[in-house]
Amino acid sequence: MKYDTNAPIYLQVVDAIKLDIINGKISPGEKLPSGRDLAVLYTINPNTSARVYTELEAQGICYTKRGMGTYATEDLKRIKACRDEMANETLNKFLVSLKQLGISKEEAIDMINQANDICIL
Repeated sequence: MKYDTNAPIYLQVVDAIKLDIINGKISPGEKLPSGRDLAVLYTINPNTSARVYTELEAQGICYTKRGMGTYATEDLKRIKACRDEMANETLNKFLVSLKQLGISKEEAIDMINQANDICIL
């Protein structure tokens, strides 16, 4: 994984795991890698992997069974809410960028429609 220097690494890993859960790469209820395995997988410090799981638990994306490991949430409503949150965040960044370029709402809608004609979302 290539990291962005403008955001904390642990949050980038959190987003990567959330994305894997949202798109089904990680199934609901699936056991996640141990903290050490996560550190190796993402080339991060083990303390950072602990912080990743703490954040994911705080967001309701995973839970820990003492002595058993950490698991992806089985709450499909929470997964959908997470997907919607990430989509809204992405959309807001996109709209801010368009505004900075001086693109009007109408122009943005036209651009989206043209892009949609070219590729299927």
